[in-house]
Amino acid sequence: MSRPPTAAQRRLIEAADPVTGRLHGTEAQLTALVQRGLAFRHPRPPHEHFLTPAGHRIREAVPETQTAQPAAGTGVFAARAGGAEEPPADGPARLREVHGAWQGLLELRRMTNPDGAVDRPCGWERTHLVRAAALALEAAGHRPASSSTDGYRVRATPQPEAVAVYATDAQSLAACATTLERAGWQPGEYTEPRTRVRYLLASPRRV
Repeated sequence: MSRPPTAAQRRLIEAADPVTGRLHGTEAQLTALVQRGLAFRHPRPPHEHFLTPAGHRIREAVPETQTAQPAAGTGVFAARAGGAEEPPADGPARLREVHGAWQGLLELRRMTNPDGAVDRPCGWERTHLVRAAALALEAAGHRPASSSTDGYRVRATPQPEAVAVYATDAQSLAACATTLERAGWQPGEYTEPRTRVRYLLASPRRV
């Protein structure tokens, strides 16, 4: 077994962009992560460094309380899945953050999908289903539910590689389905047996 990363290396990994895995550090620090198979150097200028799947696994092993909801003002992007605890998702700053995160995710698809395709989800999205689906929806202009507004809600499900998406009405639900389909997901509309609430069950497309 390879040796675990040092404390300094773990801090670099934990500070990586949560969507793209982009790393920041000295050349020596980044090279050491590459040698351990935890990062790779992008072949195109500006030759930035990104986490490999092994590096992402180490990052995800950090306790959830440290990574799930970044503290306000840290500058770390967090996709909004929708819920009463969410702050209102308004303002130009948030729009810029969402746009940048979506563009970063498309770049991650291009770099990590074997054929370089950007029209279907990549491995990171399959291991972060709720965050990936929520980002696709918010980037397309859908409003997440918050403490003061109605909107979409993305929730985990017991099914492998599937999330549930709820919306305020049938029209909004259909619009979410269209967005997810365009983003490379396979959505289907279902009814909860007990509550009769309509929802989407969406999975990332493989081909």
